[in-house]
Amino acid sequence: MSIDSEKPAVMDDETPIQERRAPMSWGRIGTYVGAIFVSLWILVPMYFLFSMAFTTQETVRSYPKSVLPFVPFSTSTMRFFLGSEGVAEGLANSLIVAVLALVLSTLLAAPAGYAVARYLFTGRDVFRLAILAVRAFPIVVLSIPLAVLFIRVDMFDSLISVALMHTVLALPTSILVIASVFASVPYELEEAGQVFGASPLQSFRHIVLPLVLPGIAASSVFAFVLSWNEVFAASVLTLENRTLPALLLNSLSESSDAYQFAGGFFLMVPSLIFMFFIRKYLFNMWGQVSK
Repeated sequence: MSIDSEKPAVMDDETPIQERRAPMSWGRIGTYVGAIFVSLWILVPMYFLFSMAFTTQETVRSYPKSVLPFVPFSTSTMRFFLGSEGVAEGLANSLIVAVLALVLSTLLAAPAGYAVARYLFTGRDVFRLAILAVRAFPIVVLSIPLAVLFIRVDMFDSLISVALMHTVLALPTSILVIASVFASVPYELEEAGQVFGASPLQSFRHIVLPLVLPGIAASSVFAFVLSWNEVFAASVLTLENRTLPALLLNSLSESSDAYQFAGGFFLMVPSLIFMFFIRKYLFNMWGQVSK
């Protein structure tokens, strides 16, 4: 065979066939259009909230409303919101409740998820369905009986009661997420550690735990965001010690537009910050587990 016969086939314009790009299909175009639409659906309201939260109150009250960069930038609306009665206390309450819900749900979901993923027992599938069934109940079904219970045990209108309620709401999803992450880590890795002299606890701590930390972090993010944004249970279970969402809901009919826009933006910011610092765990969760 001659040397010339081994050369790659080329088109008339001397471009190799394998380097020619296939024309973009309608399916791919539809995917891009859908992705852009979803992104705009999420980003445009956030952008509008930001523009209204950081402008003058006169601009917020004006009509028709405009958005940046066509509105004057000012912190007067945000300062007005932060200086309003009860906002500082509601913000502190929301942070305390969200952190408590995060810690409690993680401490309970991690061992439960490990048990579901590692051990075979009678009724395992039924147990998983029972976990999901708790989340399927409407929140009003849980809030009213719990409010009566907390009144009887003198825990009504306390941050602990709201944190326990939010833990109940986050726990089913957290258990299933962590269980799926543990199931992705082969049990042979733990056995290999024990073969080389590690105890079961040491094998779990040094081999399995580093692999599942991204998944546990993801479930913690879910618990924090759920607690921070939850409003109905916090409104039912508190009167004086309200979280920030419950405070805003209770004052909607009496508050101004500036108060509402600044409050909506302020509720959104902690979740975005938390997601920003945890994003590397979310993006790499399955990749790190599979290594």
